[in-house]
Amino acid sequence: MLARASDPQPLGWLGAAAALVAFLSVLPGHDRALRRQRRAADLVRLNEEALLRLTRSWTKLPEPPALAAETSVPKVRDLSLLGHASLFQLLGTAHAPPGRNTLASWLLDPAPPAEIAERQAAVKELAPALDFRQQLEARTLAMAGISPDVEPFLAWAESPPWLLNKPWLVWLARVLLVATAIALGFHVADVQAFLATAPPGTPPGEVLAAFLPSAPMALLLAINLTLSYLMSGRLAASFDRLQAREREFQLYAGALELIPEHTFQAPPLQRITAALAPEGRSAHRWMALLQSRMGLSDARHSGILHFFLQVFLLWDFHTLWLLERWQQATGVHVRRWLAALGEMEAFCALAGLAHDNPDWAFPRVAAGETSFAASRLGHPLVAASKRVTNDVELGPTGTFLLVTGSNMSGKSTLLRSIGINAVLAQAGGPVCAADLRMPPVDLATSILVEDSLEDGVSFFLAELHRIRSVVDAADRAHAEGRIVLYLLDEILRGTNSHERQVAVRRVIRHLLRQGALGAVSTHDLQIAEIVELADAVRPVHFRETLHPGGDPPMTFDYLMRPGVATTTNALHLMELVGLKSSQIED
Repeated sequence: MLARASDPQPLGWLGAAAALVAFLSVLPGHDRALRRQRRAADLVRLNEEALLRLTRSWTKLPEPPALAAETSVPKVRDLSLLGHASLFQLLGTAHAPPGRNTLASWLLDPAPPAEIAERQAAVKELAPALDFRQQLEARTLAMAGISPDVEPFLAWAESPPWLLNKPWLVWLARVLLVATAIALGFHVADVQAFLATAPPGTPPGEVLAAFLPSAPMALLLAINLTLSYLMSGRLAASFDRLQAREREFQLYAGALELIPEHTFQAPPLQRITAALAPEGRSAHRWMALLQSRMGLSDARHSGILHFFLQVFLLWDFHTLWLLERWQQATGVHVRRWLAALGEMEAFCALAGLAHDNPDWAFPRVAAGETSFAASRLGHPLVAASKRVTNDVELGPTGTFLLVTGSNMSGKSTLLRSIGINAVLAQAGGPVCAADLRMPPVDLATSILVEDSLEDGVSFFLAELHRIRSVVDAADRAHAEGRIVLYLLDEILRGTNSHERQVAVRRVIRHLLRQGALGAVSTHDLQIAEIVELADAVRPVHFRETLHPGGDPPMTFDYLMRPGVATTTNALHLMELVGLKSSQIED
């Protein structure tokens, strides 16, 4: 009966074992399914954000990270290059810090014409590669709200190794490992021989003594322990320096794995893929190798297990040797890997802009061009449903565009459209225009000027400082054989009409002599009548249409017309906000 009762037990154990095997076998598939689910959710989010960028729904989009240049470079605020509702937010697919930094630098620092042409080729190739671009964005999305600090890891990767520079210590650790293993082998053999020959009833003390290490083995263990103690501080410092940021560095692994899987034709993209395969092995494989070796170092946190590994095997020495071999072979490439990823993210951001706006043009930026000449130029930060475009030409040198018109008619938007498209053109991206030809330029702007009560700077003084920076930029560019594109909005509005005309004449004549191209907006129509500027001025204007008793009572078409403005609307606007003439009569 007992035998029959116990018969099902083997079947029960077999069933439990089979269930365990089945459970373990589905775990990898389950993990893959979860990863696919997360990736799908990320792709849904990315497509939703892309739709929000199309409609310029700035408040619904993730806020871009704060960058130092937002407050330190005047053109950044004047042209809305960084920050909320900016060009950077419109190009908001670069999430990893290298991508964000590269994209910002491209917007702030114009590239030379040859590099612009190469970037355009890369952007054109990536524009239709929607799946690749979104997969790359999804793999960097985790870094959108954080800035992993990998600089300590890069400092370790680029520094000279400690242990490899002490070959005597490496060989000592190896010799001790072999000697300890041999001594341990002899000791195990002796114990087995004793147990095989010991008669029954052998006193426990003799049995215990047989397990104690022999004199050679005890000596080796003592040497290992002493060496580990003497080097413990240096070993711990090396591991701590590496482990501090290695896990943050691994955040880049997915993106670095994706890029080399694709074949590209544009030279900049080929250089990126080449940079991600040093020593004939892809960056991702190098990172996987590092991660596996870092796993060996985790034994340091296992307490008693690490003690025995260190005493018997000198574990930390051999683990650090493996890590420093990686450092020696690959460390010099790591910073370039991140830079290559940053470049790819920047290219993909510009490519996304081209893909989402197929009617935008890739400009011609060449030293032989003498004018900034655009057809159907619009402001890229205005939604297509609301955008009004104009044909605009600044130049040739020796001339300037004088923009007049009533309040709210579009003067400032025109200047910003010129500036922000010049930025896009020289970053290598498409421009919001049907066509654009321009020389390489340095941008100098004075559009959003503010006083400072804290610094004791009045509005007029602040404006003078900005105009001085424009003049200085033109002087430097002229001395170096380059061209400044200046944009001056409501120039010298902080002084009276007579002094304004004298100052404007002096400033613009100087800029013309320096070969600068530019546009100046003003309410002062008499500037167009300054005799000394008569041959250089190219006047254009915007106008409004009044609808007495209508709703709305005033409309703007934002279309640029030749000549000086013939209407004003200040008094009408006063009445629209409730300041009726009967209330504020002279």
